[in-house]
Amino acid sequence: MIEVQHTLVHEDVVKENFVCNLNKCKGACCIEGDSGAPLERSELAVLKEVYPHVKPYMTQKGIDTVEQVGTHVKDFEGDYTTPCIDTYKECAYVTFENGISKCAIEKAHEDGKIAWKKPISCHLYPIRITNYPEFDVLHYDRWNICSPACALGNEVKVSVYEFLKEPLIRKYGAEWYQELETKVQFL
Repeated sequence: MIEVQHTLVHEDVVKENFVCNLNKCKGACCIEGDSGAPLERSELAVLKEVYPHVKPYMTQKGIDTVEQVGTHVKDFEGDYTTPCIDTYKECAYVTFENGISKCAIEKAHEDGKIAWKKPISCHLYPIRITNYPEFDVLHYDRWNICSPACALGNEVKVSVYEFLKEPLIRKYGAEWYQELETKVQFL
């Protein structure tokens, strides 16, 4: 583990390569899994606030789901997540372009309708964060649907943390990221 301020970063985050390859995976991480995207408590109110602006980008099934269960739910472990269509199908906020699943929240952001990009857990994927009272642990979540991203990352030689520079800075700040880069040089 690499200690960076109030976090511990698993070495796989810096040693493994990864670059999303949506043309190959088709955005499967938005439509597969056993629950929706993890949400931080601070994101719950934001999600409720932006929902009216995101709704026009959503599928009818996604809208129906949110109208029925709300903008967020508690999963089987008691954590807040985005709701899923038909309980364990795609995220309610998924939209599709040319057969690729995309985030309706991110589309609203790209079009300037909202300032919030999307849940930080989605922005940081495949990094997952385990929160403890005194620190966070960042680890690389391996999932077979991301094999094309691993292959592309290996081809272009971009590590997980380099690929996720923007969301890591969004979450922890530029100073944190610079400290991580400095520590990586000494591995």
